[in-house]
Amino acid sequence: MAEVNIDLSSFYTSNAKLSELESYIEKARSLAGEANEVILTGQAPVWLYLKIAHALHGKARKLIYRSPVTGDVVIFDHSPD
Repeated sequence: MAEVNIDLSSFYTSNAKLSELESYIEKARSLAGEANEVILTGQAPVWLYLKIAHALHGKARKLIYRSPVTGDVVIFDHSPD
């Protein structure tokens, strides 16, 4: 299982747009790969984090939200160990 860091702030310039949501999801799914530990980070709207997390369920083995304020927060972990 590889660790994949996805910085959501790199998906857009200035403001995320709902009209671009499908392209953000496609990019995240492509970067995540299959059955990896995925870490989401970066300044982004809550709706974008939620949609990406939902899109990665069943694709990522483990999903972590990383913030300088909260540290690591495990969103889900489907690792057998």
